[in-house]
Amino acid sequence: MSTEASRMRADARQNRDRIVEVARELFAGRGLDVPMAAIARRAGVGMATLYRRFPTKESLVTEVFSDQFAECVSILDDALADPDPWHGLCTGIERICAMHAVDRGFTAAFVSAFPQSFDIDGERARADSALTELIDRAKRAGQLRADFALDDVTLVLMANSGIIAGTPEASLAASRRLVAYLLSAFRADNAHPLPPPAPLNLFDVLPKRR
Repeated sequence: MSTEASRMRADARQNRDRIVEVARELFAGRGLDVPMAAIARRAGVGMATLYRRFPTKESLVTEVFSDQFAECVSILDDALADPDPWHGLCTGIERICAMHAVDRGFTAAFVSAFPQSFDIDGERARADSALTELIDRAKRAGQLRADFALDDVTLVLMANSGIIAGTPEASLAASRRLVAYLLSAFRADNAHPLPPPAPLNLFDVLPKRR
């Protein structure tokens, strides 16, 4: 390979890495509604270069959040492997909320349907199944209040998504405290009668698109 060709390949790789880095930063702070033009401008590349690397916004989102998708699945697997049902449930919820607190784009990516680039329905079904098993295990162990429902996990995510802080560190600290308060209320030994669970799903976590 010629020196010129090697340089062009290196430049192309640098452009691609820069686009992904900028998109990750903008999605984390502003969600998925960031225009592709804004990403190209911040990355210092033309629109043609951006679309040559990522033909659709969905393909860029998938690249940006591929590690987070894998980590989310790993979190739930770790929680299910925990021999203590209550500890497994709590650490699973805590870690997922921590991811969400510092990255506004990730939850939006996880619940958005991108059929061409990611099997989101399969991942969501797997998450629901794992959470249902975590909940059932904690109830059978007498640790989780009997009226806790899967919809309540979405309620936790909705509350967590309302955190607005000046820095990622402050958002994470606020998330940890909020989740600690909520988990304390979920314990069976703290149970008091509650209204019926709200019929929620993961799509309710997202702001309504205009």
